[in-house]
Amino acid sequence: MNGLFGRTIGLSCLAWLLMAAWGWAGPAIGAGEAGPEFRPLVTAFHVHSTVSTGTLSLDELAERAERLGIEAIVLTDNFILRYEYGLFPLRGSIRHTFRLPSVLDYGLERYFADVAAAQARHPNVLLVPGVEVVPHYFWDGSLFTRNLTMHNSQKNMLVLGLAKPEDYATLPVNGNQASYHYGWSSLWDLVPAALFIPALWLWRRRTVRFVRVGPTKYQETTRRHRGYGVVLAVAGALLLCNAWPFGQPLFSAYDAGLGYRPYQNFIEAVTMKGGVVIWSMPEAPDFNRYSYGPLGEVTVKTDPYPEALALTSGYTGFGGLYQQPRTAVQPGGIWDQVLAQSLAGQGAAPPFAFGEIAFHTPGSAGIELDQVLTVFGVQHRTVDGLMDALRQGRAYATGPKLRLDSFQVESEGGQRRASSGETLDRRGTREVTVRLSVTATDRGPHPI
Repeated sequence: MNGLFGRTIGLSCLAWLLMAAWGWAGPAIGAGEAGPEFRPLVTAFHVHSTVSTGTLSLDELAERAERLGIEAIVLTDNFILRYEYGLFPLRGSIRHTFRLPSVLDYGLERYFADVAAAQARHPNVLLVPGVEVVPHYFWDGSLFTRNLTMHNSQKNMLVLGLAKPEDYATLPVNGNQASYHYGWSSLWDLVPAALFIPALWLWRRRTVRFVRVGPTKYQETTRRHRGYGVVLAVAGALLLCNAWPFGQPLFSAYDAGLGYRPYQNFIEAVTMKGGVVIWSMPEAPDFNRYSYGPLGEVTVKTDPYPEALALTSGYTGFGGLYQQPRTAVQPGGIWDQVLAQSLAGQGAAPPFAFGEIAFHTPGSAGIELDQVLTVFGVQHRTVDGLMDALRQGRAYATGPKLRLDSFQVESEGGQRRASSGETLDRRGTREVTVRLSVTATDRGPHPI
């Protein structure tokens, strides 16, 4: 087993040991009791299709998965990819918008209907619909000082398990107008409409004067104020366009001091609807610079965010294995710290680690669909079965050549035992034994 996968499986076992020994997770298993039977479900987790930023259709993904021996695909097409910058004070009128294909543009109902239709055509591969979301991004700097920067455009979360397309429609995300709130501020946005009243009055106003030409006196009527009326009307229209759609996102894209408030709010909004949230690839950096000619360069960056695991709660897990180097899963790292707090009763239920392939294009950056896998322990090969395993933590992350054949934690000389997703009643004893076996599917040597 190479170092990358060896460390991940070792830490996964450590996490399972901690949760079982201290009484977290699913049903308690005692001496002589037979738990439910689970079968492994080899899964590509975090996959994009042509619905958003992928280059393979749903059918092509299913066919490719079947050829590679993958039994399930967790689809996470981008929910919305719409970024904009507005120039103060007319941010709504003088703005630049950049967007990429997304589920919202494609249509939520159409997306879920297409997944169901593809599932019917490819029964050998389980297709699990979900979305990838950027809950919040923000700007700082300025075009005028040539240091404009957009932060966190790749600070992503995966959302799964929502029952209906409409549950996704109002997710509180920057750019999703269906999630905007309306209140007194919306009435204030309508105030510029009052400018049309004096504009109309000035347009219709007549000025009457008398002009004498020789012995004859003439009455002259003019509309000298129409120009002022036009100016007021244009100003009112511009200000109304600037305020459109008369609602506000919960968190402004121009506020750099919000910290993790938008993300915690997002987690709570999803979990209230029965869904689950996964922090995606928290140590994968992103940095780009784009030239805008005389306006200078605009920087777009996302710094690694492993601290998110400690500064938010209520999420189900995070990407613990992917292509980039990672520190969160190292012994004593942020994952161990969060687990320790959970086990001491100082936090929510402990988060689980999953393997993320973040698949968009075959061969891009050397990525293939089976390069990183998540293997779930399921009772039934269904979407509900996979979601139950995900919520309970019956899963491990691995590469294409390694499989965890068995994992069990025992106490009292094996009289009491539990496996992944179960709770071990240790009856006060602090001695536990971990039994596991790993197979290399290529039958080659992999030192641990």
